[in-house]
Formats: sequence, C-alpha cells, structure tokens
Amino acid sequence: MRNSIVGLVALVVSFAFAGTVFADGAAIYKAKCAACHGQKGEGMKGMAPAQKGNEFITKGKADDIKKVIVDGRAGAAKKFKEFAIDMPKSGLSDADATELVKFLQGDLQK
Repeated sequence: MRNSIVGLVALVVSFAFAGTVFADGAAIYKAKCAACHGQKGEGMKGMAPAQKGNEFITKGKADDIKKVIVDGRAGAAKKFKEFAIDMPKSGLSDADATELVKFLQGDLQK
C-alpha cells in the first residue's frame, strides 16, 4: 500500500515538473495570454492588442491565428506597430494552440 502511495505521489510530482498541462482554451489563455492581452481580451495600451472584437480573431482562419500563437510575430510582420514588444512564440503544443484558438474565437468573444 505504501509503495502505491509513494508511486502515485511521484507520478503527480513528475507531471507538475514535466511541463504545463492545460485543460482547455480558457486555462491556456489565462496562463499564457492574459498578462499582455488582458483578462477579458481587452488588450493593454502600449503592450498588446485586444483579442475581444479583434477582426483577425473573429473573422480569421483558425490556422492563421494558430500560426501567430505558435510562431509569434515580430518586426515587419507585426500588424500593430504601436505596440513596442513583439508577440513571443508561445511554446504551446499543436493541441493546446488549437484549444486556445477555439476559446479566442468562441467564449472570449461573448
């Protein structure tokens, strides 16, 4: 019994240090995006554009949005020159990026 408990604890700890595992797009947004784009997608003046109501998000193709999330956007590729910082690469897996796009185009826009 004790070995089972120790094994379970070791498994939980290994997942905690193996990287972030996200449950859904909202959790990903909160962890990875909200610091710059705002808790409700409202953007932050001088830092990052709004995601709520953003035409690229609301009318854009999911694959195009996902590419920006995964690859980032810097220099001449930036759409909004008034934001001093570049959009960094997210480091998200393909599955997490897909969930984030679903959230951005869905629940965040409500």
